[in-house]
Amino acid sequence: MNTSSCISISTMKPCCRILSSCKGSSFIGKCNHFINDNLSNPHCKLDDIHTVSDYATRAIGIIGSNRSFFCGSDSNWRHFRLNKETRCYSVDANVASDGRNFSTSIEAQVNEKRFNKFYIQGCLNVKPLVIDRIESGKDVAKVEEEIRTDINNGSGVYVKHPDNYLNGECVSESPHEKELSEVEKEAWNLLRGAVVNYCGFPVGTGAANDPADKQPLNYDQVFIRDFVPSALAFLLNGEGEIVKNFLLHTLQLQSWEKTVDCYNPGEGLMPASFKVRTVPLDGRNGEFEDMLDPDFGESAIGRVAPVDSGLWWVILLRAYGRITGDYNLQERVDVQTGICLILNLCLSDGFDLFPTLLVTDGSCMIDRRMGIHGHPLEIQALFYSALRSSREMLSINDSTKSLVSAINNRLSALSFHMRDYYWLDRKKINEIYRYKTEEYSTDAINKFNIYPDQIPSWLVDWIPEIGGYLVGNLQPAHMDFRFFTHGNIWTIISSLGSHEQNESIF
Repeated sequence: MNTSSCISISTMKPCCRILSSCKGSSFIGKCNHFINDNLSNPHCKLDDIHTVSDYATRAIGIIGSNRSFFCGSDSNWRHFRLNKETRCYSVDANVASDGRNFSTSIEAQVNEKRFNKFYIQGCLNVKPLVIDRIESGKDVAKVEEEIRTDINNGSGVYVKHPDNYLNGECVSESPHEKELSEVEKEAWNLLRGAVVNYCGFPVGTGAANDPADKQPLNYDQVFIRDFVPSALAFLLNGEGEIVKNFLLHTLQLQSWEKTVDCYNPGEGLMPASFKVRTVPLDGRNGEFEDMLDPDFGESAIGRVAPVDSGLWWVILLRAYGRITGDYNLQERVDVQTGICLILNLCLSDGFDLFPTLLVTDGSCMIDRRMGIHGHPLEIQALFYSALRSSREMLSINDSTKSLVSAINNRLSALSFHMRDYYWLDRKKINEIYRYKTEEYSTDAINKFNIYPDQIPSWLVDWIPEIGGYLVGNLQPAHMDFRFFTHGNIWTIISSLGSHEQNESIF
């Protein structure tokens, strides 16, 4: 399928100039060059943490006895120039990789050097982009003075405090910002109260916080799936450090070997959760260190591996880059390796004849004993989203070409399978009532051998005339007719369903 990479053009008033604090920087280019993080320091004690820059993002280490370690440093990153009056950083609008050329989303062409013409797929040609002028280093002070004048005149330009900046991007908002309601304030207080720190830096939020619960079990841990909505709230509020720390730390936990009854799960499995433990240092009285203790399912009820954790991680990584503009994170070698490991685990060949993922009960956020084993809708929707996100972020080279090809093939097959076989409306119900069973033929209509008497009595009265939805599960001789809200909504978000199906779901 031929696609075109595009860019959306928006106008922001009253200031349409492009600010840059790096001399000789291009219209859209890198002002800070990527330098590999230092992975040689195996220690990360509470008393050894030093901040290199007040506004630079940090990667913190992981240590523990008989465990692999990681400690990143941001000291090699070029700092953005900060002006105390306007507190505005230069914009780093670099793009991740050529992998996004496969996307139908609207964004900048990676290797496009000319900005005189832009094309939006399926639309008319857009007027050529007109640049007022590009500010050189000597003109920045003048522009900043104009910004201050605009602020004083109440023109609507407002620059946030640098503590809320995201990776060098100058975030602007209205000075007449809507005040938070009491409910919103309480929600933010509860969310910030649930933040979990590691080596003095935030790495996530606890799943639940009940002071009256003397035995919280694992609800005091940071779950990957549970942190995603909190992460989106932090990102939209201009707080990207906690999300970046979370992504890097869970990535390092991915490579740990876990053994359950003398058996090791597949490489690339992401933990369901992790807990920050403070342990005393051997031979050092009164000194302690933080340690991350992951749970890959060896302590879970029923010993179920978290299938959805890796999918949520990939989706959150893509969201982080899109919201913050920090594509350097996804271009890191260790992050690219982590994406490939997750994809290899999900795309590995097996005995299944379907493009959907076969999982056990309790492998995702739905509670156990609900009978979602097989090919549940939620897992397939997350799988589709993770594949699309991975295709956008993967760096295209000789080692990843085959993986990108496998992603494209799987996306096509998965989309057809879900739209055709999982869809249920009144027309499909009438077809199921007329199904013949035990058909042996390549041309069989009842391909999954669904029995008509499986249709529940409440379904015909419940489903509307023009509406429809994707069933909760589908496997040989079994169709789960229950309506799972999260799975159906996520198919809309990820464009897994067709436009007509999305409207029918609503």
